Amino acid sequence: MLNNRLLQTLLLILCSGLILYLASSVLVPLSFGLFIAMLLYPVCAWLERKKMGRAFAILLSLLTLMVPIGFLITLLVLQVISLREYFPDLQLKLLELANDIMAYSENTFGIEKGKWRIWALQGVESSIQSIFQFVRNTIKASLSGTVLLIIIPVYSFLILYSRERLVHVVELLVPKDLKGRLKGILHEAVSSYAQFIKGMATVYLIVGILNSVGLLILGIPNALFFGFVASILTFIPYIGIMIGALLPIVVSWTLYDSIYYPIGVVAIYAFVQYLEANLIFPWAVSKRINLSTLSTLIAIFAGGLIWGASGMILFVPYMAIARIIADQIKGGEAVALLLGDDPVPVAKSDH
Repeated sequence: MLNNRLLQTLLLILCSGLILYLASSVLVPLSFGLFIAMLLYPVCAWLERKKMGRAFAILLSLLTLMVPIGFLITLLVLQVISLREYFPDLQLKLLELANDIMAYSENTFGIEKGKWRIWALQGVESSIQSIFQFVRNTIKASLSGTVLLIIIPVYSFLILYSRERLVHVVELLVPKDLKGRLKGILHEAVSSYAQFIKGMATVYLIVGILNSVGLLILGIPNALFFGFVASILTFIPYIGIMIGALLPIVVSWTLYDSIYYPIGVVAIYAFVQYLEANLIFPWAVSKRINLSTLSTLIAIFAGGLIWGASGMILFVPYMAIARIIADQIKGGEAVALLLGDDPVPVAKSDH
């Protein structure tokens, strides 16, 4: 009996993962639209209570959110383009490093200088081309993401406008024992997601400030840009901070004739990453949405495996909503205890 139940559970997980993966092109923007709708629902409801029409209230809420996002995206693209001025100096640095390696190899191993020069030139050209290709791909991805920036607000508008109809559909689909508690579950889910957004914004703000202050102390230009880009990339555990550190490392190595500046960048980011993983994130996010650190990490890695970077963002609030639903379902106590961060109840022993 236990083996059959375990097999059924594993089969359900595999089928769900396969469906999520195959339908990612539809479900990812729809999920972003849903969560933006959940975030804006309190604002829309407040505006509607002030006798504002529903359509106008939704449009005003979306505009309030999209304007600063569009400004930040524009600023990010401009900053990435401005980094091109460092590429000529970077090429010279790489050539100097290649010459030093050639001289050392010729004196130590007896390798002919001509061969090393050919290899070095090919390597430098390949590196520069890779950097330009990275920038080009980033801009291309941003342009393709413009389509999503149009679709996602449309989804959010339609979800907010038809929310009573959607809630009624869910009421018809859920079991009878949940019908009376459905509105409470939905309210708690909306509140949990709002807490998640507040927590993530707090993490990005604190980590961005710490990164930027450290880079300013080192004298790295565009410190605010580098600091906050790295802070946003912290949603990718361990790897994100490495990606965020690459650009300031390259810039510091290009501008200053010393290895200590790149080492300083690595030290600052490593220290801030330690604070983020052990203090800032658990305090700002996990405690707010009542998820354990283990379930949060599983959500991030599973989301990355199925939906890529979008999944790393979306699966955490989905996990929090799953915990809320498990709290309300009879027989879901084990799942709620596994996902949540509540103290484990201690069984009283008979004496």
